[in-house]
Amino acid sequence: MESWCPTAGWPEDPAVPRTVHCSYLQREAEGLDRPPYPGELGQRIFANISKEAWAAWVRHQTMLMNEYRLSPIDPKARKFLVEEMEKFLFGSGSQAPEGYVAPEA
Repeated sequence: MESWCPTAGWPEDPAVPRTVHCSYLQREAEGLDRPPYPGELGQRIFANISKEAWAAWVRHQTMLMNEYRLSPIDPKARKFLVEEMEKFLFGSGSQAPEGYVAPEA
């Protein structure tokens, strides 16, 4: 049987999903399992972004990489993607490239 710790409370139940108030969705949603990015930005994403919002960012990032033909090993491309990620998740939103037409589902 698990014991109660007076400073930490009861251990988290791994069967119960973690919820966050998602900054992107503006509602409560299931949180990420771990920080998806290193450092302070990763912790901010972990605390404020849901799995659903992160999946939306990954799709948007893939589109940006394909449309702009970005290489993940290029430092300029990585800097651009981090800036777009912050805009997408926390700011005014990241825009698709001019002339982009989304594929039909």
